[in-house]
Amino acid sequence: MLTLSDLAQDDRAARVVLAMVSSPNDALTRNLLERVSAVELIVLADGDGPVPGLDRVEAAVWRDHLHSADTPDHLAAQIAEASSFRVITPSDPDWPTALNDLGHRAPYALWAKGRTELLTQPLPQRITVTGSRADTSYGAHVTDELCGDLAQSGRTLVAGAAYGIEASAHRAALIRDANTIAVLASGVDRPYPAGHTDLIDRIAREGLLLSEVPPSVAPTRQRFIDRSRILAALSGATIIVEAGSRSGSLHTVTEAAQLGRLVGAVPGPVTSAASTGTNLLLQSGHARVITNGSDIVRIVEGETSVPSRSVIREGTPHVVSPKSRVL
Repeated sequence: MLTLSDLAQDDRAARVVLAMVSSPNDALTRNLLERVSAVELIVLADGDGPVPGLDRVEAAVWRDHLHSADTPDHLAAQIAEASSFRVITPSDPDWPTALNDLGHRAPYALWAKGRTELLTQPLPQRITVTGSRADTSYGAHVTDELCGDLAQSGRTLVAGAAYGIEASAHRAALIRDANTIAVLASGVDRPYPAGHTDLIDRIAREGLLLSEVPPSVAPTRQRFIDRSRILAALSGATIIVEAGSRSGSLHTVTEAAQLGRLVGAVPGPVTSAASTGTNLLLQSGHARVITNGSDIVRIVEGETSVPSRSVIREGTPHVVSPKSRVL
C-alpha cells in the first residue's frame, strides 16, 4: 500500500507532497517544517510516534488532517501529471530568496513556466503593480504610463494577471519588450481568468508564470488571498493604482507593509468610488503619492527594505497601520 513517505524520498519530492496536502494557512505544518526537514515531516505524518511540540491528541488530529486531503495513489498520479512543469524549491539557485522573508508562510515549492532567471534579480528590480479589476479609463491610462516608465528603466513588472489594472500592467510590459511575472492563484497550466488565456500564454513565452498551487488545480477565493503574500514579497515595492475601499487588491498592500516593503499609491478623483481605497491610503499616510514611474525608481533605488512590525488596524480591513513603511 502506497504511503506519503513513498512519494517523498527527497526534499524536493517532500515539498511537492506538502504543497498538495497542506495549505498556506496550515500554521501547524509550517511551524513543524521549521523544526524538521520536509522528508522528516512526511515520515512523522505517516507514523504514530511523538511529534515535536504536539501532544498525542494534537498529533493524531494533525495526521488526520494531512491524510484527509487526498489518497497517496491519487497524489502519485497528480505528481506524474505535473512532472513536465518546472518545480522550484528553496534549495534551487533560482529560488526567489525574497520569499524567505515570509518565514513559515513561505511557499513549500513553486511551479514555474518561463524565464525563472527573473526570480534571481535584486529585490528593487521587481515592482508589483495591483489594483481594481473593475478599472476605469483613468486607471488603465495611468497604469500604462506608469508601467511604461518602469519598463523603460529595466524593471520587471509583477502582477496577478487579473482583469483591470493588473492586466494593464502586464500588457504595458509586453508591448515594450520588458520583463513581467504573473503570479497565479491556479496551476500554471490552468489560465485564469479564462478571458486572459492569450495574455497568460504570452507571459509564459516571454516572461514568467509562477504559482504555489500544483498544476491543474483551480483557483479559489482563499487562494487569491494567499497569493497576495507572494505578490508582495517578490518585489521591492508594491504600487496600487486604483482600488475601491473593499478591493481585494488591498490585501497585497497590507502584505507588503507587513513585510516592510515599500508601498505607493496613485491618487484618483475624489468623486470616483474606484479610487476610494487608494485615496484613503494616501490620506492616512500609509502610502506615498505616485504620479509616474520615475517616482518609484528614484525612491526604490535610494531605499532598502527592512523588517516591519506593522499590523492591520483593528476594524479597518486591508488598511495598514501608520508604522508601515511607505515609498
